[in-house]
Amino acid sequence: MSMRYKGGVISATAPTTSTSAATGVWTLTQQMQAKGQNIWPSVVPVVGSAFGGGFFAGQISTAGNGIADYNLVVGPVASAQNASKQFKTSNTGSDPTSVIDGPTNSSTMNDAAHTAAQFCEGLTIGGFSDWYLPALNELEICYYNLKPTTQNNVTNKGINANAVPARASNYTAGNPAQTAATDFRSTGAEAFTNNYWTSTQRNTSTAYFMRFNAGYQFYALKDYAYNARAVRRVAV
Repeated sequence: MSMRYKGGVISATAPTTSTSAATGVWTLTQQMQAKGQNIWPSVVPVVGSAFGGGFFAGQISTAGNGIADYNLVVGPVASAQNASKQFKTSNTGSDPTSVIDGPTNSSTMNDAAHTAAQFCEGLTIGGFSDWYLPALNELEICYYNLKPTTQNNVTNKGINANAVPARASNYTAGNPAQTAATDFRSTGAEAFTNNYWTSTQRNTSTAYFMRFNAGYQFYALKDYAYNARAVRRVAV
């Protein structure tokens, strides 16, 4: 159902009557019917806008069916980002492998041996203490919506079943484009820079990271020192 705000009400196909067919605007009665039928739309924040203790980064579908169940919040650079963190202080050992369940991945690794996850897990920002190290598909959504540069994207990455809408094809050179959120552009105060760990292990000795200039995703030994940036979820 396609919806937009118009004149203080919602423009959409009416739920039960044809009264608004000519105008495309729901009447007050139809709005109340929509509430009763649980089809009242939630308002999606603007990407990069202040939200939930940080900034709105996009939506995720944990089921991979294109239906959003969480809004993804990325924490502020000043408090939620830390450079020179390691996935693990030793580059061996069994760690989580999920590409979407960042909260479980991160909490499982909340110890001194996993410095990136431990940093994120220990944060309280904006009154919220449920920050975590994002899984691979969560961090990819941050890149897709908050890309800092004008550089061409790599074209062998970009498929993400957990994005909303889901993406079944790789990036093109120009898509995604540089974000419209000024603070997240390469000269902005909140911009992603260089390499960031995900909470997703590849094997016992390596884990996945993402490079934010062109969308490069790869893996590295766990004791490499990369950035960690915390995120949190808000149920839709």
